[in-house]
Amino acid sequence: MRSANKLKIAPQLAQSVFYLLIVLFLLFFFVPRYRGLETLLTLLVDAVKSTPAFVRNIADYFRQVPGEQFWPSALIGAGVGLLGTLAAALYHPGETRLTAQRLLLFGGVGTLLGSAGSQILMVPLEHCTYAPDIDRAQFRLGLIITAASALLMLVPLWAVVRRNSQPSIVDHAGKFKNYPLPYLFLLPTLMVLAVFLYYPTISVMLTSLRRKIFPLPQERAVCLENYVSLASDTIYRNSLTTTLIITVLIVLFSLSISLGIATLASQKIRYAGVYRTLLIWPYAISPVVTGFIFLSLFRESGAGLINWALRSTIGITPGWLTDQALAPWVIVAAAVWNIIGFNILFYIAGLQNVPQDLLEAASLDGANRFQRFMRITFPLLSPFTFFLLVTNVTYSFYGIYGTVEALTPNGGPPLGPGGIDGSATNVLIFKLYSDAFTSGAPAGLAGAQAVLLFLMVAGLTLVQFRFIERRVTYEA
Repeated sequence: MRSANKLKIAPQLAQSVFYLLIVLFLLFFFVPRYRGLETLLTLLVDAVKSTPAFVRNIADYFRQVPGEQFWPSALIGAGVGLLGTLAAALYHPGETRLTAQRLLLFGGVGTLLGSAGSQILMVPLEHCTYAPDIDRAQFRLGLIITAASALLMLVPLWAVVRRNSQPSIVDHAGKFKNYPLPYLFLLPTLMVLAVFLYYPTISVMLTSLRRKIFPLPQERAVCLENYVSLASDTIYRNSLTTTLIITVLIVLFSLSISLGIATLASQKIRYAGVYRTLLIWPYAISPVVTGFIFLSLFRESGAGLINWALRSTIGITPGWLTDQALAPWVIVAAAVWNIIGFNILFYIAGLQNVPQDLLEAASLDGANRFQRFMRITFPLLSPFTFFLLVTNVTYSFYGIYGTVEALTPNGGPPLGPGGIDGSATNVLIFKLYSDAFTSGAPAGLAGAQAVLLFLMVAGLTLVQFRFIERRVTYEA
């Protein structure tokens, strides 16, 4: 009997010790940072206290907004909500059809949500795109923003429609019995996201709608004028083209080269672990350091290692960093070298998980090494390739600023007479930083560039998940 009681007490004691260690770790981590936590808590308390005033300001705004600017946005949002809800209800993979009553109910709710959702982005814009004196470009852009705002509000309703249109499956596995508990676990993460992600994002979006009145320090609302001016800016369009070209080259070379090296590094040879570690090291180097390493290689006038070797052998010294055609290739080479270790790490992990019995069976059937790789190994690596595709695209848009700054501080060789068309390596992230902190351009213009850059990366990511992920093979 005593032995049975001891067996029961032992797990409880171990669990108590485990919880005690967790508490001690949290105290050790948070107590030295109590001042920062106090500041964070003050920000959150001030935000909660300002909520009633914020609600009153919104109500006052809707009482004062002109009807000829409010009603067009509300009607467009209602139409988008109705059409979007009906499309989601009629096109679903489930076998159960919605009844006419439910269809009518969802259509009505979608109309109301679309009309209300269209105001989410119209309030920061102050419905300026529907003003009588607005130009046509801003009006059309306002229509797109109204429709997008209405569609965002429909996402929860679409989830309900799809759930009701599919057969119900009773499954209680993995669900919390105490429903507030998971939300309590999510609360710290939501707080951090709200303070350090959502609030700065909203601030940048609001900044992009304003512009300073030079030489006065005051700012004034300019509606979508910053975005329209970017669309007509030759330098910005060239920066966009340069960014897309460099992104394609970085992704293409980094994935292909890393896959080839990972295939060689995954062979069973002596000291393979040492080789793999050395291959991964470049990823531990920051983009700025990578830029200075390549600067020592491609420095001009024979000072760089590459030009010294070329002058000693064939007598030429190309202007790697001053030639419009060569400078982007140096940026691509540096970025590929910097990110290639990250790709090799994942590809080696994927190659180690390829079932050997499939390769042996294909070999017995007469498939050569290349056929086995293309028909078996490469398809099984598709989850890793898809993940690396997304991360490499994001890195190409955001992560190469340090490399560009180190190699071509002014954005590369000038394009056009006097640089009237921009610079050869002036990618979007470099132009954004230059306009925001060094060139003295209006902050609103830099904010508009930040919003557009985010939308581009988010859109490319959604496209990849929508059209490429379906081709991914997750199991043998």
